Amino acid sequence: MTVDQAGPDMATSQEGEPDALDSLGRWTLRPGVSVTVLPHGVHLRGWITSVTLEGGAGLPVLWGRLAEALAGDGGAELAQAAVAGSLLRAALVTVIGQLHDHDLLVERPAGEKGDAAGENGDAAGQWLGAVADRPAEAAAALIRSRVRVLTARPDGPIARAAARALDRAGVRAATAEAADLPDGQVLLVAAGPGEPSPFAAEQDAEERAVVVGLRPGVGFVTPVGSARQARADAEGLADRLRRREALGGAEHPGLPALLASSAAQRLVCAVAGLRDPSAEAGDARLIPGLPAALVAEREPLRGEYRTWVGPVLVDADRVRPRADVRTLAEALARIPVLTDRLAGVLDEPDPGALPQLPAALVRSSVAGEILVSGSARADLARLEAVCRAAELLLGKGESGLEREAGPVVGAGAVHARGRALRRAGAAVQQQGARSGDTAGPFGGAAPVPWSPEPGRHPQALHWWSVLVRRLGVDADVAVSRLDAGGGGAVFHAEVQVQVQGHTASGGVLGTAVEASADDAVAFAALSAVVEVQAAADAPHARHLVTPSGAVASLARPEATAPWEDAGWTTAWLAESAAREPELQEALAALTGWSPQPWEPPADAHADVRALWSALRQCGFSVLSARPGHRTHPTLSEGSR
Repeated sequence: MTVDQAGPDMATSQEGEPDALDSLGRWTLRPGVSVTVLPHGVHLRGWITSVTLEGGAGLPVLWGRLAEALAGDGGAELAQAAVAGSLLRAALVTVIGQLHDHDLLVERPAGEKGDAAGENGDAAGQWLGAVADRPAEAAAALIRSRVRVLTARPDGPIARAAARALDRAGVRAATAEAADLPDGQVLLVAAGPGEPSPFAAEQDAEERAVVVGLRPGVGFVTPVGSARQARADAEGLADRLRRREALGGAEHPGLPALLASSAAQRLVCAVAGLRDPSAEAGDARLIPGLPAALVAEREPLRGEYRTWVGPVLVDADRVRPRADVRTLAEALARIPVLTDRLAGVLDEPDPGALPQLPAALVRSSVAGEILVSGSARADLARLEAVCRAAELLLGKGESGLEREAGPVVGAGAVHARGRALRRAGAAVQQQGARSGDTAGPFGGAAPVPWSPEPGRHPQALHWWSVLVRRLGVDADVAVSRLDAGGGGAVFHAEVQVQVQGHTASGGVLGTAVEASADDAVAFAALSAVVEVQAAADAPHARHLVTPSGAVASLARPEATAPWEDAGWTTAWLAESAAREPELQEALAALTGWSPQPWEPPADAHADVRALWSALRQCGFSVLSARPGHRTHPTLSEGSR
């Protein structure tokens, strides 16, 4: 930031009104701020921010005067020397404004002129001065608070380390035995003035609590919440981490101390009104609005905050409905949460050695079976893989057609509804084809001639060319129009293999239900390409997931580049997304059905409820796929 360009109008907002220099006495430089004087400026580094001020050769001198005022009389003498309207005052006000903008100043305690680090300049006071908006109030909250350290083993290393960490932060802690806590877990519960006694039995009070847990080779610290919520999170984390326990070997001596000190820090920050340590990490992988758990491993010794979507929601901030995913970027950011190797509920889709051209393939594991997903791009294939894997697991316990007609998962309500309605629309067409009823209950399925000729959509021509020319498949496509009434129409395309000039019975390679004939052919041909690639490169896959236009509503870009015509995937998806609302209305009229939210039955397996809860917390939608009592085959998934 350049200071020498400041003008007289920056000294005061209006003539005679107090400015930042007049109020400087309320502030002091935060403890721990490092200052480096430059030839024509100064560089300041704080807890998590920094700023470089540049100007003329006199700026270091100006900073020296300002630093003296911050450490001494608060700028009263400096304010008298820099008259209103002068360039000097304008420069001082500009520098002070930058210090405020970068959170390098802290308010002085009432009546204090000198260092505001904290009482007696102790380590905890210095730390609060460096990070708290109001260090004095934060310190007072810590002094008034009481913490219980509850564990089945009061003499264990975690309990002792946690008590020491709390003591260093100036918090009084009492360790007590709690026989109902699992071995290896320690519950830290803080209560302030007016709250129930921290030394009494655990109560459902407005309290703050965390649980630190240690299992062989791995440990965790729950997010801050009520004692009930912390216990529920601990149970869920322990269950998910059980499969990651290390076998054999000595425990790392630093792991209990790392976990205990992290738990104490989270609790102290909550009591003092500071940001949670996970927010200080600056990790873009953490989802705003969702809690984060610390997970630590012994080899190598490390701890990372991970977004945590636990199966049990107790506290009000956890129960609050989450906003639906609305963009592809949001959906892709939540996939690592659902597929986290330590705390997730699904296996991560990974390209591995699978080909990425002409279509992109990814694979994952679902209940010990291999699932392969393909699409025009790897990110779209990953999203389809996660949605289908979740559908298969949510249908656990069902079999046959019931499992195939199980719940539909999508990244947000629009995506999920598009997937469900396409599945139902394909079922209507197939039922009509099997019955031979050309009139049909909804106006019939009228054949639509389609051939790869100039004037067709570039994407339809591209994927058809890839299938028949690049991959050498002798295929034919049948397109039909399903009249939904009221002027709405739906197009169904089916790509079949030809053998000696005849369409092979049952040789369906790809199907699609879309808003236009070209879109239907494009997605059906793309699905056929995925089918052919998967048969060659992943012959042992049990489940195959092929793409549909439902994803266009998420993948639509805000704007396309001038050179991106209809032949580009981004422009094509933008076109398809524009037709999606009308298509969904037509499909709802065609099927006579509107997808409804789905919930696991009361007797559902705990894993099913945990997955359903995690999906909802991440903004995914789960809809029923059972119009009436009919069962519908899965459009985008075929058994291998």
